[in-house]
Amino acid sequence: MATGAGHVMITTLTIRNLGVIEDASLELAGSLTAVTGETGAGKTMVVSSLGLLLGQKADPGLVRHGTDRAVVEAVMSCDEQMARHVTEVGGDCEDGEVICNRQVLSSRRSRAVLGGARVTAGQLGSLTSQTITIHGQSEQIRLTDPAHQLLMLDRAGGEEMAAALHDHHELWSRYTDVAARLHEATTGRDEKDLQIEVLRRRLDEFDKVDPHPGEDDELLATSRHMQVAQTLRESLQQADQFLNGAQGEAELQPGALALVSQAAAQLAAMGDEDPRAAGLAQRAQGIEVDLTDLAADVARLAAESDTGPGELDEVMARLSAIQRLLRSRATTLDDLLKTTQQDRENLDHLVGGDDDVDELTAQVQQLKGQLAASASRLSAIRHRTAARLHHDLTPELAALAMPSARVEFQLDEAPMGPTGTDAVTIMLAANSGAAPASLSKAASGGELSRVRLALEVVLAGSESGRTLVFDEIDSGVGGSVGIEIGRRLAALATRHQVIVVTHLAQVAAFADTHLVVTKADDGRITRSGVREVGEADRERELARMMSGMSGSQTAVDHARELLDLARGGQPSRDSGL
Repeated sequence: MATGAGHVMITTLTIRNLGVIEDASLELAGSLTAVTGETGAGKTMVVSSLGLLLGQKADPGLVRHGTDRAVVEAVMSCDEQMARHVTEVGGDCEDGEVICNRQVLSSRRSRAVLGGARVTAGQLGSLTSQTITIHGQSEQIRLTDPAHQLLMLDRAGGEEMAAALHDHHELWSRYTDVAARLHEATTGRDEKDLQIEVLRRRLDEFDKVDPHPGEDDELLATSRHMQVAQTLRESLQQADQFLNGAQGEAELQPGALALVSQAAAQLAAMGDEDPRAAGLAQRAQGIEVDLTDLAADVARLAAESDTGPGELDEVMARLSAIQRLLRSRATTLDDLLKTTQQDRENLDHLVGGDDDVDELTAQVQQLKGQLAASASRLSAIRHRTAARLHHDLTPELAALAMPSARVEFQLDEAPMGPTGTDAVTIMLAANSGAAPASLSKAASGGELSRVRLALEVVLAGSESGRTLVFDEIDSGVGGSVGIEIGRRLAALATRHQVIVVTHLAQVAAFADTHLVVTKADDGRITRSGVREVGEADRERELARMMSGMSGSQTAVDHARELLDLARGGQPSRDSGL
């Protein structure tokens, strides 16, 4: 069974008032987790909850009847790259973890929180989608999209393809920039003047503030420090007044030192009459000495902590000016500095006189030649990758009850673009003698599901850890095919965190963690919860999934043999598995 874990994964998933699930907390394995349960118990709500964390549209109909909101919260491990993204939106990663929260309100609104910072659903989804992928029916449909098929092929190309694509993107960016300048040089003056006016206004707004890199963070830290210092200073000044006294509206208000001194004098005056008063006078005089030292120290510290007048106001004013500028551009300071530099370069090109059309034309032609060579390199990598995938996918499909299936990646020529000149079509021949046809035409729903799984298993060998969620991956299959699906999900889980919502015991048996969605109905309200099942309960759940009878000893025996099979043992010959 799988024992690996991804670099970034979900450790805990909490669901409240989502559909039939009233309150559930799921502790997810770093490898393979199976989610099972009776029909209608709410298994799909687990997938729906993750979809909300991916920024999917919030449907108020998901909010449990009688409540005002549904809440989904995930605790995710946080690597350096994720921590950087979380910080960019104002959130925090603590102890290597980040909390992602999405609320769906019955009032048709939703809220999202990332690392303690309020964000949009899109911002939340932008981060979580880097590590979480849901493979449901919609994902299988995406597999028939040519653009998505190109992405799949390029994923399989690994680091070599990633580097080649990066270089091609750079060339394409330079080409489009020079081509745009050539267009500008050959178009009307009015358009050029308008561009100059816009750029100058943008640069003037920037130059009035003129922030330097990281200044907003520096100012924020300084303001916090100065606010703390100001609070300390005020406390010290008040303590000084309590000890040394303060000037009231009409007269000097004595402090503790003066009062103790007066008390010592009164007691000393009574010393001749009563020896006890003399003793108290000595004690009061000792306290007076200590208070004198304390008052001096407090007064000195209060003086040392004093800062120049208006310093905090200056810092806050500067920070406010920078933040107003960033809000007006809806950007971050790092991005603003980059775009401003590009604006300056563009303005220089525009006001420095008309670009030489002949020179720009030559640059365009040179870049076209470089793009052609780069696109040729991409095509060569894709052809090699397509041949390797064809070879690697064949045994995977055979194990998934598609023994004669062939998957080919057909490469056709397309117009030059940021990904080169290739258009990709995944072709499937499901049976011997069948001519390959596009997936959208040749594959049934069950076949699409298995092709998708086979692709993920093959791709997993060269990718870093992700969280992969499979919903209805076993739709329309059973028996030995289900066992092979379980094996492949377990193989995926050696490098990734895998969560599968399944109705097949043959799949669930391979999980390292088995969660069961349970349903309770008192005749008025249906409630669902989620619990992790141990050995005996797991056998009964698998027995229920296979026969519908969790208490049947025969079904329990079959379930036990299925677990032995998943762990590497062998079932008995008459087990029927």
